[in-house]
Amino acid sequence: MKPRSLASFIAGFKSATTKRINTRRDAAGTPVWQRNYYDHIIRNERSLQHLRHYIKNNSLTWADDQLHPCNPSKW
Repeated sequence: MKPRSLASFIAGFKSATTKRINTRRDAAGTPVWQRNYYDHIIRNERSLQHLRHYIKNNSLTWADDQLHPCNPSKW
């Protein structure tokens, strides 16, 4: 991972927030994030609206998502 890259920033953010979240909920070592993130270039208004809809509604179905850490992997 290159220093000062987007991937490096995301890794640092996820590490720091995981520590804070697990400290507050007294649950050391409990997964907080899914394994990877997926980047996407927003090229037009339609793409932007689609992503806004996804972000707004994704958390409503997170408990059933195949990437949720408590669900068995389908891969």
